[in-house]
Amino acid sequence: MRIGILGSGGMGARLGTIWARSGHDVTFSYARSRDKLERLAQEAGGNARAGTPAEAVQDADVVLVAVHWSRIDDVLAQAGDLSGKVLLTCSLAMSEDNSHLVVGHTSSGPEALAEKVPGAKVVGAFNTIPGEILFPLFEAKGKGDTPPDLIYCGDDRAAKERVAELIRDVGFNPVDLGKLRTSRYMEPFGLVVSLLAYGGKDGPEMAYRFVRL
Repeated sequence: MRIGILGSGGMGARLGTIWARSGHDVTFSYARSRDKLERLAQEAGGNARAGTPAEAVQDADVVLVAVHWSRIDDVLAQAGDLSGKVLLTCSLAMSEDNSHLVVGHTSSGPEALAEKVPGAKVVGAFNTIPGEILFPLFEAKGKGDTPPDLIYCGDDRAAKERVAELIRDVGFNPVDLGKLRTSRYMEPFGLVVSLLAYGGKDGPEMAYRFVRL
């Protein structure tokens, strides 16, 4: 799968690295310096490279949006035409100081993104777990433990199937939450997980699992 990464922060860097090491073609983009992107590509190995946002999305099967919500409009402008693309967003619609959600109750970040890029197939995922869990989980994959769950949502079935594959590549069990509008519930849940991860004494390397009794 060809994957374009828009955003070189914690989530974009980690997910891009994991997917490159899983055999996907990954293009890192959108950083303050080209050197950072080149370093990320070199450390990821495999078929990873650095590029501009426009280059990252040009031939991509999936485009990951992993920027702060305050940078959404800028990165979309640099990316160019996203019509028909699977647009996977892990960006929570947070205020610039990260104190609260700026979209909620009657909409959500993924829904707002879909309005900004009406021709794209938006899927929301990876916004309910701390980034610190990604590498440990990937390294533990296939060693016998029951994988943690990861919820995702979207309106396009084929797009969601591709995203579910990428979720499994990281080491999660994908749990389909339903239509894109269910991201209105996903985002506050992500904040609950964040409070537990960063507010406790045991560190942020935590995930969740749903159990039926």
